[in-house]
Amino acid sequence: MKFPNKKERSNASGLNESNPLSYLFDPNHQLYIESYFIERLCFERQRSERSRKPILLMLLDLSRVKKGERTKVVDVVDTALSLSTRETDLKGWYKHETIIGVLFTEISDVDVNSLRHKFYGTIRNGLEQKHVDEIEITLHIFPENQDAQQTISTISNVFYSEFPKRKSSKGLYFIMKRTIDIVGSGGCLIVFSPLLLLIALLIKLTSRGPVIYQQERIGLHKKRFVMLKFRSMYVNNDSSIHRNFVNNLIRGKNGHGSEGNGTDKPGIYKITHDTRVTPLGRFLRKSSLDEFPQFLNVLKGDMSLVGPRPPIPYELEKYDIWHKRRVLEVKPGITGLWQVTGRSSTTFDEMVRLDLRYTKEQSIWLDMKILLLTPWAVFTAKGAH
Repeated sequence: MKFPNKKERSNASGLNESNPLSYLFDPNHQLYIESYFIERLCFERQRSERSRKPILLMLLDLSRVKKGERTKVVDVVDTALSLSTRETDLKGWYKHETIIGVLFTEISDVDVNSLRHKFYGTIRNGLEQKHVDEIEITLHIFPENQDAQQTISTISNVFYSEFPKRKSSKGLYFIMKRTIDIVGSGGCLIVFSPLLLLIALLIKLTSRGPVIYQQERIGLHKKRFVMLKFRSMYVNNDSSIHRNFVNNLIRGKNGHGSEGNGTDKPGIYKITHDTRVTPLGRFLRKSSLDEFPQFLNVLKGDMSLVGPRPPIPYELEKYDIWHKRRVLEVKPGITGLWQVTGRSSTTFDEMVRLDLRYTKEQSIWLDMKILLLTPWAVFTAKGAH
């Protein structure tokens, strides 16, 4: 097979210096520049989140190809892509000069192994076998199969590649945020140490079991960590009560008199009249004093003072596609925008929207505003249970 040269490909695709969109392309190859490709990938992912129409991302990793030989290899790969993809498919740098991305939109059932083998066969016509072996091709489908049981490991980060770039653009903010986290959490632990010791003593005297309750949660980029709380429940409880409640909550069934919710109030995020909770635990929960040990999680770096609440693994398994962004974009926190606005008196979708709003608007001033509003939200106990 004779591959067309770079000039022929450029003329065929209508890309030249007179084209007003030429600045979006790599001047050496008919590939979108990295920033534009990532922007389009983000747009198509967000559209897929709502429509549930799947998209397929093929990544060609050229990092093992020697730099001196990479230009020739990219040229052949670029040509092969032009011959084996549709006009509607997007081809660009996922990572400049290292990883090429091809985004297939509006796909139906695709055999990823067949697609991978087909493309390897195409590039063998123009490359030596050693270069073919150096190219690693991976394929990623979004969204994942919603009919299958979701697990944490199925959430792919490759479709959220704009997040690291967004973080690097706010480097000073995250340095200041971490400084506030360390100073604030450390100061609170010192100032409130007498109260914390008193709470620990009361828990020990009023019910059997450990003072601190440890629970696995999901943090930034799906990293699991152990979150600490003062124990507010009796030991050896059945977690299925909360599992069922969370399932109904996420599906929008809670707050409408559903059986087993323990509430007839609209938009309740927590179980009310929970018989598993001790009398002291009810006070600790209503006053949010049970959350104080999480200052240790903040010091460790698993959490921040401000951010979305970290979900339990079985909660994340029930999330809709767009819900998952709240554990991919920002570190979880002790307090957040939804706690100081709606706290427990809001629907789950509204809570997620507030968390996503925070990730877009986050700044030191917003963090300080949330921190200053938190004591009032706790004092008034609005939405607390």
